[in-house]
Amino acid sequence: MLSLEPLHNLKLDIYEPSEVPTDLSVKNFLLFSEIDGEVSALMCEQYLVEASNFYTKLEKKYPLYMLDEDSYDRLYNRFLELRTDKAIETMQEDSSEDGEEEEISLTDFLRTSSDILTSEESAPIIKFVNALFYQAVKKKASDIHIEVQEKRGEVRFRVDGMLAKNADLDKKVVNLIISRIKVISNLDISEKRIPQDGRTQIKIAGETLDIRVSVLPTFYGERVVMRLLMQSSQIPHINELGFDSDLIDDVKKLLRSSHGIILVTGPTGSGKTTSLHSFLREVESPEKNLITVEDPVEYKSENISQIQVNEKVGLSFAAALRSILRQDPDIIMIGEIRDEETAAIAVRAALTGHLVFSTLHTNSAAATISRLADMNIEPFLISSSLLGILAQRLVRVLCEECKEEDMIAEEFAEDYNLSKDAKIFKAVGCKNCSYSGYSGRRSIGEILVMNDMVKDLLKTTTDEHTIKTALEADGLKTISSQLTVMLLHGETSLDEAIRIGLGHA
Repeated sequence: MLSLEPLHNLKLDIYEPSEVPTDLSVKNFLLFSEIDGEVSALMCEQYLVEASNFYTKLEKKYPLYMLDEDSYDRLYNRFLELRTDKAIETMQEDSSEDGEEEEISLTDFLRTSSDILTSEESAPIIKFVNALFYQAVKKKASDIHIEVQEKRGEVRFRVDGMLAKNADLDKKVVNLIISRIKVISNLDISEKRIPQDGRTQIKIAGETLDIRVSVLPTFYGERVVMRLLMQSSQIPHINELGFDSDLIDDVKKLLRSSHGIILVTGPTGSGKTTSLHSFLREVESPEKNLITVEDPVEYKSENISQIQVNEKVGLSFAAALRSILRQDPDIIMIGEIRDEETAAIAVRAALTGHLVFSTLHTNSAAATISRLADMNIEPFLISSSLLGILAQRLVRVLCEECKEEDMIAEEFAEDYNLSKDAKIFKAVGCKNCSYSGYSGRRSIGEILVMNDMVKDLLKTTTDEHTIKTALEADGLKTISSQLTVMLLHGETSLDEAIRIGLGHA
């Protein structure tokens, strides 16, 4: 008997009754799960009619319950994922069958804006591309690479900063997949000689995902790299970035300033943009005007005016910045300081009462000051406009399930100032971590706060080594020292610590 009072906050598992085809029940919005140990049929108010009609046709009568919308959506998405997983198992054979009928007409290719998990498209290439996005999201990949060689192609995912092979493809299939990706990204299918950049949006399990697409012609054909971008709702809170609490306290103190520059530095893929957007989240409020200039806009946000750099029409970082200053901003975020002009305007904005966030490609906090001096920013302007510099890295954390104790070779112990009998661990790989040996990443960073000691130092020198030595004497926790701590606590491996910068300046 149906209870009309919906059940709330249930986290239910999928159940597939053998006499009811799962595809059919999902299509009619009637789901099955176990409630109090009994297999029950479940529906929600929104699809009451469809689900009731289907229920009346069932031979076996299951107890029937209403769910609140959230519980129903959660279970419904799990059923969709199950269906897609099953489809993927048969996908590879489908997509590499020989035969010219694979040349799908353009009308089949036309983009559908529906959720890709509910898409009923049967064309194998469309199905394969949808499955590719689905798998990438499931594996938490940041990029999808589709590469082509002389006789075949391959798909690789970048997970936790490392590329791993996902599938081998037939050369003919690769070209069809690239055409499909070009269609959904509004790129020119017929143009195969020049690089093209585009964007597309897909929906997976109710989540909207922005994808940045780059197509590049190579010797054997085109290769595609797709960057999966998060929505602003997925930006971690400043406390969730993984830095230690002392560093977070310093950053929060800097964010309370009304004017000045806060710089985040590090190599490509070290999480700088995520940190900047998390800072913006911390400072945004209805009474503040926040404007960003980015290339490209990575996280879309509701409460911030975001400007996309477009060099083709002359909208560079510097040009956009000059216009922004007439828009009465309180806080400005510059995607990256690339040249002297952008640096000069950023300093001027900071000195005229704006809070400016930006990034620079340098390896340490001390190196950033030398870099600004190289960009012809006078040392007295650096000391009066700069609030602080955060140099950061993302370090892969060892999988707790399979890590094993490791021995330190004698020369490594000497090179990296480690004790020969220190207890360290190495990556192995198991089912839980997709055989990579690591699960997730953690941010570590060193922060230089512009205090009187640094300001006095800048009156005499901008030399990186001198500044670094003075900062360490003043108690700066360097990235290298934090890597040593992580290594000795068994959180990461020696290989990973060396890759990130153990023993470096």
